[in-house]
Amino acid sequence: MIENRSMPRATVMPVLVYKDVDAAVDWLCAAFGFTERWRAGGHRAQLSYGAGALVVAEPSARGQGGPGAVLVRVDDVDAHHDRARDRGARILQPPTDQPYGERQYTAVDHAGHRWTFSQSIADVAPEEWGGTSAHLG
Repeated sequence: MIENRSMPRATVMPVLVYKDVDAAVDWLCAAFGFTERWRAGGHRAQLSYGAGALVVAEPSARGQGGPGAVLVRVDDVDAHHDRARDRGARILQPPTDQPYGERQYTAVDHAGHRWTFSQSIADVAPEEWGGTSAHLG
């Protein structure tokens, strides 16, 4: 996998939806010991804990409407998309290059859960796409 400063090494990341992303980030870091990796305005943030990571998003970010979703990093997003589509996954967004150095597609499984599969295609600092890196001391 290509190294990308906008993505952690974690391969599976839950996406948790909160009405107030800033308050959620502050609380999760203070209460559970997460570390902020980056923040995009007040609508999205990425946190890490050890080798794991999670995304905190407002309800409207990337079509998130429920309490959460899952982001999975894969080596070949196009092949993964084709396999999922051919086996009945409902595709919400086909593989698309994103400004933060990822190529992603989003699907819904048979129970209605949203899954985004992501392949790193470039090393991009959060500031290059409008995010703000956390300055860890």
